[in-house]
This record gives sequence, structure tokens and C-alpha cells, in this order.
Amino acid sequence: MKKHNFSAGPSILPRTVIESTAEAVLDLNGIGLSVMEISHRGKDFQSVMDEAVSLFKELLGVPGDYEVLFMGGGASMQFCMVPYNMLQKKAAYLETGAWAKKAIKEAKYFGQVDIIGSSADKNFSYIPESYEIPADADYFHITTNNTIFGTEILEDIDSPVPLVADMSSDIFSRPVDVSKYGIIYGGAQKNLGPAGVAFVVIRKDILGRVERAIPSMLDYRIHIENGSMFNTPPCLPVYTVRETLKWIRDLGGVKRLQEINHGKAGMLYEVIDNSRIFAGTAEKKSRSVMNVCFVMKEEYKGLEADFLSFAQSLGMVGIKGHRSVGGFRASIYNALPVESVQALIDVIQEFEKAHM
Repeated sequence: MKKHNFSAGPSILPRTVIESTAEAVLDLNGIGLSVMEISHRGKDFQSVMDEAVSLFKELLGVPGDYEVLFMGGGASMQFCMVPYNMLQKKAAYLETGAWAKKAIKEAKYFGQVDIIGSSADKNFSYIPESYEIPADADYFHITTNNTIFGTEILEDIDSPVPLVADMSSDIFSRPVDVSKYGIIYGGAQKNLGPAGVAFVVIRKDILGRVERAIPSMLDYRIHIENGSMFNTPPCLPVYTVRETLKWIRDLGGVKRLQEINHGKAGMLYEVIDNSRIFAGTAEKKSRSVMNVCFVMKEEYKGLEADFLSFAQSLGMVGIKGHRSVGGFRASIYNALPVESVQALIDVIQEFEKAHM
């Protein structure tokens, strides 16, 4: 039976990427050694790193005054690295979900944090709009896509201060005007590769403004100077990221992915909106293109376990909703084919027909 992988992360990867990575695990480019056992400073891996950085810049349209880093520690390490390098007196944060809250918690160790907008009052079911970015803040931090609650910031924000964005779960799902951001960061395990590596896109001129001493491993400048090689990078995940970026290029680039992603999300949301049993949880104008969250309507709550079991029996993987929302969540990241979305739609409609 075919499996349809809707897992929130680590999540689905293109099959060709998995296959090329598997080949490199056995033998990298015919050199007789695995990508996992060669020196990260040797020419064979250096070429992997160089191409990954080059493709990242090309596909996302990264301006010349920015650098792209690949680092360990995941996006969660960036929750403290950002304020360590950027927060001198005050930072502004938008609170839109669990990961934004974690970022806020870490920033408070380094200075004043102003939460200038929050959707906590409605269980993070919308993106706040009525807020003002303080002009005296050192930076303004946002989480563009909220995997748990199914909301997303779909446009690039104009900010009077450096804009910092956690794009862990929607990077490369749409074109981004990188020039509007000071830092873009994220974990790779949604749209780029396996867990174990984080990406950081950073404008170099925003660094060096804080007075505190920064440990070498937490100083962006050190990593820029060393080309992501200050310490041993996560070599295998970086290889897979490179293969995913090649897949994106061959597919037609980020703009093409945006078209595909909007098509997939539109199909699924339409079925949920027209359902007599199911309902979406996020406000329509804030809905995520990457994570579709939905629940049973109140009078059908007793059927949730039955639906989950039914869906799993037909190959749907990872659709159980997070405990903070309940119900169901379909993560429809870049690599998820349209066929899988249609398969889930068929399951929803078949279940609804049997229970009406």
C-alpha cells in the first residue's frame, strides 16, 4: 500500500533526493568513500558545501551583501543566537504560536523584549495585524509559518528595523524579497532536508553592534569568516540540502513551487470548507499553505478516532493534530505530491459519505 506522508517534520523529501543521498552514503561520486567518512575540509565535501550555498543564493535571490550559513543546533539554537548577536537594549517580537513563544523566552535572557502583537487570545488561530514596530528596537522577530496552529505570514513585511524571520517550515515555498530581512533562519527538516542542519541568511552589516562578548560558536561573524566550517558541519544533511536545492531548480524554481503549493492547499481547504463534518481551525486570511489544520465539527467529535484509524488504514501518515489544537493536521510541504493531497481528499469524502 502506498504511504502518503503528511508528517509535520521531519517530513517528506523528494524520492530522487533520498535516492541520490543513499548513493552518496555508499560512495560519493565514485571516490570509493561515503560522504559520511570524508574530511569536511577536503575538496570532495567542499564542493558540496559550495554548491549548496550557491544554489541557495540563486534560488532565493539572495543579494550580494548577505551570507548563507549551514549550522548545527537547529532553529532552536537560533532562538538564542539572534539575541546574542543582535539584542543590545530592546527587541520586538510577534507572538503567533509555540515556536514564537520559545524564541521570546530565549531573547529575554539578553534584554528587553516587547511583544507587540499576539494571537494567544484565540489559541493562535490568526496572524495579528494591528501592531506597531518600535523604531528604537534592535530588531523585529517573526515566525512566518506556525506548524502547530496552521497560520502563515504570506507577504514580506516592511520594517523600520532589521527584520528577523524563522522560516523553518515555509522556506522555498514562495518567492521572498530577502532584502527586506536582516536574518532569515530555519531548520531544514520541513522543506530542505533531514534534521540536523539549520540555515541562516544574514546581512553582514547588521553584525558587530552589541557590546557583549560573544562565544565563538555563537558568533555569526566567526561562522561567516570560516564559510560554515568553523567546526565540523552536519555533512550528510548538507549534502541532502544540496540535492533538494537541485530538485527545486530542476522543477522550475521557487515561483513554480509557489504555484504548486497554492494549488494543493486550495484543493484541500475547499473540501474542508464544504464539509458537513469537518471544519478548519485557522482564520481564512491567516491560513497556512504548508500546514492545513482541521477538526471535527462539535456534533461529530466522537468520530475523530474513527476517522484517524480509517485514514491510517488507507496509507495516510502523520495527520494526527498537535495536542494544542487537536483534530488533524496535513503538512503539505514542497515535496508532497498533488496525488497525496487528492488521496487525502478522497479519504475525507469517503468517510463523510459513510457517516451522513
